[in-house]
Amino acid sequence: MDKRFFSLFVLGGVACAALAQDPRESHYYYEVLDPRHEPKPKVEGFAAQRVAERLNRGLAAVPAADGKGVYLSWRLLEADGPDAAFHVFRRSGGKDKRLTRKPLTKTCDFTDTDPAAEATYWVEPAGKYAGEADGQAGQGLRVCLDSLKPYTSIPIAGGETPGKVALADLDGDGSYDFIVRTPSSNVDPGMPGDKAGTTYRLSAYLSTGRHLWTIDLGPGIEPGVWYSPFVAFDFNGDGRAEVAFKSAGDDYVKNAQGRVCGGSEYLTVVDGMTGRVIDRADWPERNDRYGNLVRQNRNQMGVAYLDGKTPCLLAARGTYKLMVVDAWTLRDGRLHREWRWDGDEENPVIRSMGAHSMVTGDVDGDGRDEILLGSCMLDDDGTALWSTGLGHSDKAYLCRLRPDLPLQVFMVSEPKKEDGRGVSVVDAATGRLQWAIGQTTYHVGNGMVADFDPEHPGLECFASEDRKGGSTDKYLLTADGKRIDADQADIPGCSNWIWWDADLLRETMRYTPKAVNAPGPRRRTMELCVWKWKGDTLTDGIQGGIVAVADIEGDWREELITALPGELRIYHTNIPAADRRTTLMQDPLYRSYIAHSSMGYPQAPVPSFYLGENVEK
Repeated sequence: MDKRFFSLFVLGGVACAALAQDPRESHYYYEVLDPRHEPKPKVEGFAAQRVAERLNRGLAAVPAADGKGVYLSWRLLEADGPDAAFHVFRRSGGKDKRLTRKPLTKTCDFTDTDPAAEATYWVEPAGKYAGEADGQAGQGLRVCLDSLKPYTSIPIAGGETPGKVALADLDGDGSYDFIVRTPSSNVDPGMPGDKAGTTYRLSAYLSTGRHLWTIDLGPGIEPGVWYSPFVAFDFNGDGRAEVAFKSAGDDYVKNAQGRVCGGSEYLTVVDGMTGRVIDRADWPERNDRYGNLVRQNRNQMGVAYLDGKTPCLLAARGTYKLMVVDAWTLRDGRLHREWRWDGDEENPVIRSMGAHSMVTGDVDGDGRDEILLGSCMLDDDGTALWSTGLGHSDKAYLCRLRPDLPLQVFMVSEPKKEDGRGVSVVDAATGRLQWAIGQTTYHVGNGMVADFDPEHPGLECFASEDRKGGSTDKYLLTADGKRIDADQADIPGCSNWIWWDADLLRETMRYTPKAVNAPGPRRRTMELCVWKWKGDTLTDGIQGGIVAVADIEGDWREELITALPGELRIYHTNIPAADRRTTLMQDPLYRSYIAHSSMGYPQAPVPSFYLGENVEK
């Protein structure tokens, strides 16, 4: 066995969930206590300094909470000093007017209580920053009062409903644009294959709503989330994002169940503005080491700064058995493979450790990103940093649970765990266990970290069993792993969390029925509302299915992005702020969560710093 893996405990008889660990592999439990490994050559990309998005002020406008004014909010940027101050201006009827008597220093929002019917608003730095040519001053936002809504609408060509969305700046203007995948239907590898001829399409839209291009992925890419990963990021450092996706050739082979079981597969990168192919390379190939066809068809993509400066593109295959990751850089219009990680080289401690998403960040303090795949972490050089040996985790969160704690990983394990580690937290740098739930779990299929209860310091850690495992229990623990006494009905769901109001507690969302006022039989539809745990509804009447939550404009609070037939909507809060902080999109870990949200199963983003109420009890 590899010298870095020197601790092995035999726990015979551990059951495994269907489509999770191979039964032949589940009789052993491995834990890496000393994550030393033989290093590979370090990635040295093209960037002299870290490639970063050049964001503008992100000024946003929605109706004020009382319905009688215009609520404005904008970004605080890393380049702004700690004492940055702002003035708000309005142009209407050919006249310019400064709306702020004194510079705004405590928040990045303002309400125009006496708005004009039509006006253009903009924000400028004040005080010692006034007149600085930072590219932010004078960027105006036109507002027509009669048509102002609590959301921004992006029309989707063909009337289809988006199923996934990537957020990136395609034209370099400092605003986030949208790359959507349609239709919203999904075929899972465990389901019967599609025989209706459905194909996925990727389409790009600017923040203005302008449609740029559409690419049909064709019949070689089955219309399911695990066949069609895509990400958008500035991979070549030119200030504009490219779009990368898994593609297939015309030589695809389908079996009687409609499954694609053969043919060429590619990692393709296109220009974000034109959709023109820049380059393509082979995708990690199919082989029997992944298991059967269902297991082979689990694909993901990612973004990592493996040298700390250059965005690298990741192409991954495998979740439940073998896992393989290729790392690429885009230089001079060509894809260059930096390394391949093959989990079988470190078998069996790595097998079946994948999750349904990935996230990247610097966990060991060397300035280079590591890659969290689930129950294992890859180092920047393409070797395993650690593996918990806990098997497939449906959710794994790289996070800071308390301000005084280092980065940790909160994970939930799908296989039955009689050792009490089905819900656990490990140190992000070493994989060492910090705490575990300490009871048998059966099939924990969801988990989340969020501060919604101010009675306990740090983020709450909560998880839920899947019914298929024979249990419907939900678990609620503190950042230190102590059980919180709560009724099962009071433990919130793990999905759909957002920073929406003025405090640092995070809010959640739920669907509520609403009667449709229309002729004929009484009908009901479902609408979303944002609500406080054990508290009031903050915002209701939100329409569409959730496709993303992200701080894409306005101040540091997040936007809610929903999809409807023929439309993408970006909902904004209109609750006045109580403080300000740098836009979350300039935090590397939060940005990584957003970059990966266009593929895999959704996970609510969290930043690298602690963001919650700092209650000491």
